[in-house]
Amino acid sequence: MDLRHLRYFQAVAEELSFSKAARKLRIAQPALSRTVQELELELGCRLMDRDRRSVRLTPAGSTLLEETGLLLDRLEESLRRVRRAASGEDGELRLGYIGPPTRPFLGPLLLEYRNRFPRITVILEERTPERVWEMVSRGRLSVGLTRPVIAHEALDLKSLTLREETLCAVVPSQHPFAQESSLPWEKLANQPIILLARREGAGSHDTILAACQKAGFTPRIAHTPSLIGTILQYTEAGAGIGIVPESVLPLDPSLKLLPLTPHHTIPLVMVWSKDGDDPAVIAFRSLIESHLQAQTLWPHL
Repeated sequence: MDLRHLRYFQAVAEELSFSKAARKLRIAQPALSRTVQELELELGCRLMDRDRRSVRLTPAGSTLLEETGLLLDRLEESLRRVRRAASGEDGELRLGYIGPPTRPFLGPLLLEYRNRFPRITVILEERTPERVWEMVSRGRLSVGLTRPVIAHEALDLKSLTLREETLCAVVPSQHPFAQESSLPWEKLANQPIILLARREGAGSHDTILAACQKAGFTPRIAHTPSLIGTILQYTEAGAGIGIVPESVLPLDPSLKLLPLTPHHTIPLVMVWSKDGDDPAVIAFRSLIESHLQAQTLWPHL
């Protein structure tokens, strides 16, 4: 039995006429009769009572007609889903991201993505930079929005730079530096510094140390937490001066963000696997790339 048997049977059962069904299917009537007989032989039961004047379905034939309709409808829907998946209209996007740098634009971007591809399920996972790279490389995430990490070349992923962010000092509003519009790196000499742990952000960590050395001093590192939010908590508690990217934009009025001069930047990147690009990922990348080309991604900020 194959789908041809079921489609031919369905045509005869709906028309209750071999001649009409043959014309509908554009095949010879004897071939149609043989196909129905083959189906009856395989099932071991009579599906139709027919004579020269009429065709009537047996109880078994009525049941098969109902089941065939359900089966073929389900097949058509499955094929439509395959085509939608192939065109990027259906599927799943598992997106890993780091919080503060993506918070200003990710929500509007995902809303646009959902509007364009409503059948794609988006699953979000906020992780540290190292974890995002690792999960993308293992196939547990489809795409990541993150920072460069130490082992990024070994992980053999594709990447696209989305933005270069200026490093800033964050101080309590009552701190003497809070009255400044910017801050030279030299002013951080002999100050307790709070920066992200290197295991969580090697790129930013190393850039900060290099900037301090270029300014002529070795920083007094007070704390190296794993999360940007903890840097802000330490700073608010008076434990030292935090160094963070400009996207942090602390909402608490008790903190102030000061660009450090000369400017040093750290990139925000999109990463994805070199192999097995699925249409949902291609659609997401295309959306981001179109915004970058039109310079409309960051106005979401």
